[in-house]
Amino acid sequence: MNLATLFADHPAERTAIVTGGDRITYGQLSTEVEKTRGVLVSLGLQPGDRVAILCATNFRFVRAWFGILGAGMVAVPLNPQSPAPEIERELAQVGAKAVIAGPAGIGVLEQVDRSVVPTLKHVLRPSGVGLPDSVDLDVLRETVEPAPMVERADGDLACLMFTSGTAGAPKAAMLTHGNLAANLRQNMATSGKVVRPDDIGLCVLPLFHIMGLNSILNLSLYAGATLVLQERFDPMTVFETIADEQISVLVGPPTMWAALSQIDLVADDALKTIRIAVSGAATLPNRVVEEVAGRFGMRILEGYGLTEAAPGVTRATNDDTPIGSIGRPMAGMEVRIVDAAGDDVYIGDEGEILVRGDNVFVGYLDDPEATARAIDPQGWLHTGDIAVVDDDGFVYIVDRAKDLIIVSGFNVFPAEVERVLSAHPGVVESGVVGVPHPHTGESVKAFIVAEPGRVLEEDDLIEWCATELARYKCPTKIDLVDEIPRGLGGKIIRRELGA
Repeated sequence: MNLATLFADHPAERTAIVTGGDRITYGQLSTEVEKTRGVLVSLGLQPGDRVAILCATNFRFVRAWFGILGAGMVAVPLNPQSPAPEIERELAQVGAKAVIAGPAGIGVLEQVDRSVVPTLKHVLRPSGVGLPDSVDLDVLRETVEPAPMVERADGDLACLMFTSGTAGAPKAAMLTHGNLAANLRQNMATSGKVVRPDDIGLCVLPLFHIMGLNSILNLSLYAGATLVLQERFDPMTVFETIADEQISVLVGPPTMWAALSQIDLVADDALKTIRIAVSGAATLPNRVVEEVAGRFGMRILEGYGLTEAAPGVTRATNDDTPIGSIGRPMAGMEVRIVDAAGDDVYIGDEGEILVRGDNVFVGYLDDPEATARAIDPQGWLHTGDIAVVDDDGFVYIVDRAKDLIIVSGFNVFPAEVERVLSAHPGVVESGVVGVPHPHTGESVKAFIVAEPGRVLEEDDLIEWCATELARYKCPTKIDLVDEIPRGLGGKIIRRELGA
């Protein structure tokens, strides 16, 4: 079972993807994907080879994603807005043999030091873009023979998704064809509101994020629906697209819903076509649910998941779900809430969420120790997230994984930011925490101890971080302190860092 077959049985004439001014049918999608498979095979790439994607949320990403999977290779979606050092580390870590880049990814690829990634043999770019040692993907697609689909087993690796994991610095989570397909089936088998073939969805999330990739793109095409892709989030453009395309499914992070609720220039019936409204990737404030419901008469349903679960775990599926709840476990998976001893907690008591099912990933690439910490011998994924359950089985998140910062739905692990800050010649040590932010949910705040006699400017330190880290990982505020509080074991006591 190759995941790239998920849309094979849909009517060829039905619209699959709308992007920019293009409307691509399921038949055209299949043809375009066949051509991409042909290009990859013509370059001598083999099943199992890692191929990175550096594209924005558009059709270039879609055909690259399914082309790579269909050729039996392993897709590695990366953030095209990341700085070159981060891209270099990620490409080297996975041993990428090739990169498919759209216009959004060309700029960072121009700065990548190829000697840091000795495995990288092929860079495929769009026509009209000059990039040394690269090939024109658009030309190749029209000159090579299409390649057939490569059969894959459920346990074969489909993609490597970079995540901060349940603990530690960013790692490459290994998701199989079976993991991703299982979560699609679990989603569709869950009672309540599910995506239908007559739905028209809108995706404003980046497709290198697991929520955009599997919970929106793959799920929409699996259901046989139509999906409109929007490269950049702009609230007014979202409202215009909803009206123009008669959008019925809208999924996004709390930051998207908060921004939409604050727009005054639209009518109160601007969301009347929306049948399914879902928030995920971070905790949704109750006030946003109430503001949207009060103004637009529409209930946002909250879900919970993580990259390691491909990603969905729980989902509210009906409007009568209590506000603040992330719903109940999705069909076909086991979910427990346990105490420190590993025993199930009583109703109303706090505990860690554990997940088991076919959707749970197989581990972190080349990191057996981190894998063993995340998945126990019985197959339970330890999420590190704390929750309670009520008498009706509804789950409520109490706290996110220890230390993890969620910025616009993206994971930021403090240790990664601290590593970059502490490498600055004027910084003795640093500590990083997440603080509330009205637009991104949380933002990164840093505390640094400077070298004696050294004067450090906040803006200079932030720009120092931006040379190594994606912008959402960079501190928005940096305070100078005399010391970083640490426990007996040397670990930073983050709760003692003033906000």
